[in-house]
Amino acid sequence: MLVHIMLALIVDDDPVCRSMLCAALKRHGTPTAVASGREAVEAVRNALLADQPFDLITLDIMMPDMNGQAALVSIRSLEAVKGIPAGSGAKVLMTTAMGDGKNVLNAFREQCNGYLIKPIDLEKLYLELSKQGLITL
Repeated sequence: MLVHIMLALIVDDDPVCRSMLCAALKRHGTPTAVASGREAVEAVRNALLADQPFDLITLDIMMPDMNGQAALVSIRSLEAVKGIPAGSGAKVLMTTAMGDGKNVLNAFREQCNGYLIKPIDLEKLYLELSKQGLITL
């Protein structure tokens, strides 16, 4: 039986958050970490070109150069160009301190799959990953 290893992209400008999320996801797959929205878009572009798309992307909102909301729009656009139907691409979880209604609504409008408020509670993270069908609890 072929076992699929979850490919995850961790996007956060805070090295502590990146490290914590990588450690939390290591037992469930192969995490890659980047520090900006631009790096995230480039990583997704490269993964799609290699036909090895990410299963999961955790995406911070407040980042320099390109915020998470803009990165999400670009990521979904890259998936569309690749022919991936809306709702069939990477599961994107916003991981952010921005818990206000405007940011939450904008993220879901741009097709995020979940929204976790920092500091990230690992139990909530694992429940969300299970809900998204990425891990089994």
